[in-house]
Amino acid sequence: MTTKVKTTSEIVAMRESGKMLATILNILKNQVVAGVSTKDLAIIAKRELTALGGQPPFFNYQGFPDVICISLNDEVVHGIPNPLRIIHDGDIVSLDFGVNYRGMITDSALSIIVGNNNNKKHQDLLKYTYQSLLAGIEVVKNNVRTGDIGAAIEAVLNKQHYGVVRDLVGHGVGHQLHEDPNIPNYGRANTGPWLKQGMTIAIEPMSTLGSEKVMLEADGWTVRTSDHSMSAHFEHTILITEEGSEILTTI
Repeated sequence: MTTKVKTTSEIVAMRESGKMLATILNILKNQVVAGVSTKDLAIIAKRELTALGGQPPFFNYQGFPDVICISLNDEVVHGIPNPLRIIHDGDIVSLDFGVNYRGMITDSALSIIVGNNNNKKHQDLLKYTYQSLLAGIEVVKNNVRTGDIGAAIEAVLNKQHYGVVRDLVGHGVGHQLHEDPNIPNYGRANTGPWLKQGMTIAIEPMSTLGSEKVMLEADGWTVRTSDHSMSAHFEHTILITEEGSEILTTI
């Protein structure tokens, strides 16, 4: 379905959904330490979401087997939590989570470096990928086009000579986890579908230290860089307003 202009009550529910999501990601950030498994983190996410009264839209979405995607290092997105997947000092960990509250869904992601990793290339990858997310958000307003958002994101990432993943994109969100239109992290300004005030979208740049090319693992979910270069992923759910936007997935 194409993302719809949300009603006042739907926007209120999405604000609550987004606050829940941001709260849980903030809790998880402090639990991402060397020695824990990705499944340990998923258990925490599920427990906290249940306590807040939300539901997990990722679970069983097209068959996905858990409530959160946790991807490490050269894994771009959709890593399946696993009790045998242990996080180590220096890993890049991406947490991608969703919340359904009163039938309205928000989606957000962040990447962090575990412990002591003084690799400036890794630090900069996260820094500039997050900056590209902010650049994409900055251009959002009533009657923005998807190409405007993609061009703003791509400009930041191209300046750093990062791979801009093209096989995975942002999207509309709200009534469903993934709604049309797609919002690529590349493009030309003044192209693509128009977005209107009151719509809600998920903007999510994914970048790599190498090639833009990715591959799907045998588990049918985990997407990894083809050249095994490190990757980063950040995402916010945004409400489009007349003159700008409101980030819903923040505290």
